[in-house]
Amino acid sequence: MSKITRRDTLALGGAAVVASHLPKPAIAQGAPIKIGFGMALSGGLAAGGKAALLAYQIWQEKVNKEGGLLGRKVELVYYDDQSNPATVPGIYSKLMDIDKVDLLLSGYGTNPAAAAMPLVTQRKRLIMSLFALTINEKFKYDRYFQIQPTGPSNEEFSRGFFQMASELTPKPTTVAIAGADAEYPQIANAGAREQAKKHNLKVVYDRFYPPNTIDFLSVVRAIKATNPDLLFISSYPPDTAGMVRALHEVGFQAKMVGGGMIGVQFAAFKTQLGPMLNNLISYDVYVPEKTMVFPGTEDFLKVYRERAKAAGTDPLGLYLIPFSYAEVQVIEQAVKAVGSLDEGKLAEHMHKAKFTTIVGDVEFDKLGEWKNPRALQVQYQGVVGNDVEQFKQPGKQVILWPLALRSGKLVVPYDTTKNK
Repeated sequence: MSKITRRDTLALGGAAVVASHLPKPAIAQGAPIKIGFGMALSGGLAAGGKAALLAYQIWQEKVNKEGGLLGRKVELVYYDDQSNPATVPGIYSKLMDIDKVDLLLSGYGTNPAAAAMPLVTQRKRLIMSLFALTINEKFKYDRYFQIQPTGPSNEEFSRGFFQMASELTPKPTTVAIAGADAEYPQIANAGAREQAKKHNLKVVYDRFYPPNTIDFLSVVRAIKATNPDLLFISSYPPDTAGMVRALHEVGFQAKMVGGGMIGVQFAAFKTQLGPMLNNLISYDVYVPEKTMVFPGTEDFLKVYRERAKAAGTDPLGLYLIPFSYAEVQVIEQAVKAVGSLDEGKLAEHMHKAKFTTIVGDVEFDKLGEWKNPRALQVQYQGVVGNDVEQFKQPGKQVILWPLALRSGKLVVPYDTTKNK
């Protein structure tokens, strides 16, 4: 692969910008096509942000080696958003006004993507977001597209969790709902409330904790006091590990626990928590189960894993990392099909086309969400010790939902006292 060099880091309110360059292929002509974005390279979302960036760079190298897009090389221009939505408006203003980027991607997560939307819609720019949950329901912007396979409804994050619960005997009657007081958990928990209503469950606890919470014992003790049959949690990586540890420390028991916990998908959290993950249920999008195989995924993961250690990124390369690569595959295919960078024409094409990616076929609805949602609910089973290699094999992250991809059986109850 071609060697990437970087510009000197520029200061922007504490954020760092890097533009990567590749030797110009012989057939590439004209100015490079600039793709700009903010990304969490520090802070609580950095584990995902750094891995996503490496996926983009692998794609960039491949495209430029093949001659670029429209006969021009591709250049990535990006800033560290520090996992802080407050940095995002300044970053995207600079990307558009000073860097003059041709195309925009969002940062990783709902909060950073939502923070970019007012400026993006005002400038009528096309943007493709990375794992931002249903934010276009508010904007209804026709140049917005989303690579997360949750579809247009905020209930997709919780639908599988509650459907599986309804099949238990005896059926659960109560549920506790908890999450961080931030954009993603607010949206996901709103969907959980709707699901609870549909399944005639009594909500015995429904509260948000501050995003900067460090000690989760008081939160979990308050939930435990309500003795729920089910506990649905929407959390970001910084607080997910704290919640799991607190559940074990207080000896929490319920029929099912989890649902929307972000963080356990990354290798660092899997190895930190190890057997504490057993019987926890969580949202996911890609796990190495035999029911979930797409052309090109393993080839990408092989390249990614060979470079992950040197890049200091997640060694597994699961969860959002294949989707990060698929995201720029969509951009590549759209630009080639339209034959220009006209964002209006690109958006029109993207609403109509089917894209073939390493995470399967992708089609978008009128809000830019997946026409055919495929949010997973997986359960951790048989985790032994803290070795990361076990998570590369099937059977440790069993797919329970959707039924078409189910790879094992639900194990109940969730009982942390068994690990004492």
